[in-house]
Parts: sequence; C-alpha cells; structure tokens
Amino acid sequence: MSGYVQLAGGERWHFRDLKCLLAAATPLRSGDVLAGVAACSDTERVAAQMALADLPLKAFLNEAVIPYESDEVSRLILDNHDASAFALVSHMTVGDFRNWLLSDECTEENLKTISTGLMPEMAAAVSKIMRLQDLVLVSQKIRVKTAFRNTMGLKGRMSTRLQPNSPTDSVSAIAASVLDGLMYGNGDAMIGINPATDSLSAIGQLLEMLDSVVGSYSIPTQTCVLTHITSTIELINRGKPVDLVFQSIAGTEAANSSFGVSLSLLEEGREAAMGLKRGTVGNNVMYFETGQGSALSAGAHHGLDQQTCEARAYAVARHYDPFLVNTVVGFIGPEYLYNGKQIIRAGLEDHFCGKLLGVPMGCDICYTNHAEADQDDMDTLLTLLGASGVNFIMGIPGADDIMLNYQSTSFHDALYARKVLGLRPAPEFERWLNDMGIMQIKRGALTVSQSLPAPFSRAVLAATAEAGQ
Repeated sequence: MSGYVQLAGGERWHFRDLKCLLAAATPLRSGDVLAGVAACSDTERVAAQMALADLPLKAFLNEAVIPYESDEVSRLILDNHDASAFALVSHMTVGDFRNWLLSDECTEENLKTISTGLMPEMAAAVSKIMRLQDLVLVSQKIRVKTAFRNTMGLKGRMSTRLQPNSPTDSVSAIAASVLDGLMYGNGDAMIGINPATDSLSAIGQLLEMLDSVVGSYSIPTQTCVLTHITSTIELINRGKPVDLVFQSIAGTEAANSSFGVSLSLLEEGREAAMGLKRGTVGNNVMYFETGQGSALSAGAHHGLDQQTCEARAYAVARHYDPFLVNTVVGFIGPEYLYNGKQIIRAGLEDHFCGKLLGVPMGCDICYTNHAEADQDDMDTLLTLLGASGVNFIMGIPGADDIMLNYQSTSFHDALYARKVLGLRPAPEFERWLNDMGIMQIKRGALTVSQSLPAPFSRAVLAATAEAGQ
C-alpha cells in the first residue's frame, strides 16, 4: 500500500500521500474543515502527527505537494534548495528535527546556516508537532536582520508599523494619526498606509506627504502605500518617492495569479525600487503581506492545508530579500481561523516558519468583528510574539482600523510589550526618539514624554491656524 500508515487508538490509519499527511496532522482550524482536508477526529490527527514525526526530512525532496511542472512556486522551492545548507539536518526525521531545534546544541548560527536548506513544507511539518512554548522557544533563537533607513531584527528590539489609515485618504487625518503614533514611539518598521482608492494621483499625493514628514523631521524610518505592485512600478516611473514596494503574496502560483502577480512581476518591482537607492543603511526594499486561508479563499490551494500553503508563501518572500513580511493572521476571517485559540496558534506558527526559513517576520495581531475572539486573545498573542522575538507588530489608533474595519494592536500596546519584555525600538529610531525628547531609556526603564517636541508643536499650531482661516 502506498502512502503512510500509522497505528493509533487501536486503529490503522492510512494517509494516501504527503499532502494528506500534512493536512491531517495540522492542529484544528476552521479553514481546513471548510476545505475538507482536516483530520476527521482527534485520534486521526494524533496518528498523522505520529507518522509525520517519523518521516525523514529527505522525503520532502522526493514528493512535491504541488507538481513541479504545474506550479512556479514549486519550481522556485526545488530549484533554489541549498543542499549544502541542508546537510546539517539531512539525516533527521521531522521528530528528530524538532528535538534538535529545542536543544542547546541548536544555536543562532546553526539556524542561520540551515535556513536556505529548508523547504517550507519541512518548516510547516515540524511546526505541526510543536507546542506553543516550543514555537516561542525556537523562534526567539532566530535573528533575521534587514535594513533600509534603520535596522530591523536585532536581539532585544521590537518595531512597529504605524498604520494611519483614513476612509477618505484625508491627509490631515493621516497626519494626525502619524503624530499620535510617533509620540508613543511607533513607526520604526515603517509608516504604511492602506489607501482607500486605487487612484494613482491620490496615492502619489500620499507618498509625497509621507516623504515630506519623514524628511522634514529627519525620521530614520521608511514609508509605504500599500497599493498593487503594478501601480507602485508606475509611480516609480513617474518619479514619486517610493521607499518600499508592497504586495500580498501566497504559496501557490494560482493564488498569486488571483492577486494579479507572478514571480517575474515581483522581481520587476524589486529592481525598480532598488534602482532608486533611497535606503541609507541598507537596501531591502520589499514589503509582503500573507495570511492563512488566502489560497483557499481563491480556490487555489490544490488540496493543501492552509498552514502549509502559508509556509510556501514565505519561500516566495525569501527569494526577494524583503525588508519585512507581515502575516495578517486573523484578517481573513473566522471561516479560516474561527476563534482566539486558532488565531493565537496560527500567529506563532507563521512567525516560527517564516523565521526558520530566513524571513524577517512581523505579525498583524488581529481579528475581524465576526470572529470568536477579543482583545484579551490579542494581548496573549502579543505577549507570546514579543517573547518570540517578532521583528514588528502593528500600531493602529485605538487598535481599531476605521478604514479596513478590523481590530489590531494600538500604539500603547507596543509600549506595553516594550516595557514588560524589555524590548526597544530600532537603534536608529531610538536615537531619534531620544533626541526629539519623545522617549528615553535610562537604566533599562522606558519613559515617554507628556508634551509635544517643539518642532511638532510649531507644526500643529500652524495647521490649526490654517484650518481657522
């Protein structure tokens, strides 16, 4: 009999191929149930996890979960596999690999060495047999450093993306949110806007406004307007001030096609932004967003479980040497991650798999209003990700995005995590905060100013006077 067989609970369980085994071994989530690939019982799930633990890592090199001939993501994964980097762990089973990752023998340097030798399916597989504490423990060993106008991913640092969205793309409302966020020490990962319109003219105005703010106050950060990559390329051609190129990506060719992108288009966007040479301490120019369930929602999952599809998206991201990657973990909705328990696990899995593959991972710790989740769940995931060494989280006014209509983390949530866990902003941004009198760290204690810096006060007075005329 072909496939994989495991005895458990007095029964003989058969999994016909690697794809089915990975799906059945996945901790319960609503998206896999919706797709019809989830284990039918807890006993079947345990049986699959037992079989998966005994599977040699080399098996993933011999059985593609999506055929090489029909999927460019599969071709990217297999063509770029680094056999020399894989050598250190090539003799291990998935279970052996888990044990090694948790051991003191596994160091930060080891993890950096093997990252290009790991296929995303290997990362997904080992995550499926790990507890939450395992995911946290291994993740905090891994550093993935990137740079543009400041440096991300350093040990003891946690950055934030300041997200000042407006339902009408109001420049004044966005500027007010930016000011509010900066006063809480937010914005070192980037100041990034989700535009309400696809108008190139309006997006160009937002880019120019953000560039003016960063330039006027010499803020060591980067900006991004999250429009489609084809629009960003056109804006670069028009001479607009683009720092980071955004695109949503997924783990299959068909899912990426549903986003209107291909691997060649991603490379075109990367080359266009790199040609601008706007970075000052580095030139990582890509910003990707992902999320479990995106391939299924596009009908493009090929029978794979959603977490394995998500890990494959990180292989896509890795190829383009991104500045940041953001798993927008609870945004797609309860059809894919039903409640707080599933969202928390998915966020830690995504962060672990991405970092294990050498990707600079952040997380939008979030949920939609119709999910069985609340802000207590987000506090839990925030604290666990902070302990895991997450590169960045989101900073949104009041934790409530009034344009995208979902709940995330607020400016003061980042302040909480930094204070409790002893985390600090990116070093270049931290020096700017100190010089501006916004935030200081003395003897390990973080304090925030209660008054506006003089340059900000002058700008607010000027804006108030202009509005009154």
